[in-house]
Amino acid sequence: MTCISAPFAPAPTPLRADPLASSFATSYAGVVAFIAVVTEGSFARAAERLGIGRSAVSRSVQRLEDQLNVRLILRTTRSTTLTREGDLFFANCHAGVDRIVRSIEEMRDLREGPPRGHLRISAPVGFGRRVVAPLLGEFRATYPDVSIDLLLDDKPADFISDRVDIAFRNGRLEDDRTIAKQIIPMQILVCASPEYRDARGLPDSVDDLAHHQCINFRYGAGRLHEWEFKVDGQVRKFQPQAKITYNDPSLVLQAVLDGHGIAQMAGYLASDGLRSGALVPCLARYAPEDRGHYICYLSRQHLPSRMRVFIDLMTARIRACNHQCLTDHRDLNAPAQSVRLAGSTRVMSTLLSSSA
Repeated sequence: MTCISAPFAPAPTPLRADPLASSFATSYAGVVAFIAVVTEGSFARAAERLGIGRSAVSRSVQRLEDQLNVRLILRTTRSTTLTREGDLFFANCHAGVDRIVRSIEEMRDLREGPPRGHLRISAPVGFGRRVVAPLLGEFRATYPDVSIDLLLDDKPADFISDRVDIAFRNGRLEDDRTIAKQIIPMQILVCASPEYRDARGLPDSVDDLAHHQCINFRYGAGRLHEWEFKVDGQVRKFQPQAKITYNDPSLVLQAVLDGHGIAQMAGYLASDGLRSGALVPCLARYAPEDRGHYICYLSRQHLPSRMRVFIDLMTARIRACNHQCLTDHRDLNAPAQSVRLAGSTRVMSTLLSSSA
């Protein structure tokens, strides 16, 4: 009987574990304890440097040797000596642990040390150009080691994909995933120039806007700004048939100042003109409820110092700039009441008569 043997099959090569996965199981505390013992020359001095007991250092090194399945240090009552394997392990690990320690110190310094590094800031076009940008010079003079990248876009920035650190946002916020700190209320008011008022008069009601030259704003996404009012306690929206439309709030303001028509604008745009008399208010008693100007960021935890000082300085300076167009527009709902313009000491008794 002839026996036919099966062809010889070599033993399968054992799969080699992924180095990253293998290193994950290794005690980093043991590596640090081992490095400290070698650099300090003894377990006692290593324990003193690490601020732990000598027995804790010994257990950490023992655990590391068990995980590696190799003897790293020869211990006697009088000395510690590296094995050949220990000498090789130290040579390979020492530089890496030093880099890790430096990286940890750098991260701690970014949070607790003098502000430095780079900030990427996002802001709506009008607010960023008129309010945020003029304050950056003072911030840079105060914190010269912080560089700034300011992005102006009316579309809200995505903190992750756009790599934005801090964002300024206007209006009513709907994103509850971010920390939003209101800097100032955002008041909205219809304004005209004195020249327009003298030539065409001012609207007496929201309906009367249909008979006036309205100037409107188009958002970056293409949507037209819808004017909003509060009439008899109810929100009323109005879409003007504008003769001129801009996608830049500063151009809307300039067109109003030049007497080309009337527009509904935020307080940060209108406040200077109202104080100087270059603008006059319209329909003030129908001004909508305040919205807000917000400074936003992803988390309160682990904020680097450069972000903290930027938030603090911007909040303080913007509040001090007095960008409000009316000190308290709630009074505007009372027809017989006078309204005081923000930053002005004179009572504008004509304001409500023009909006009656």
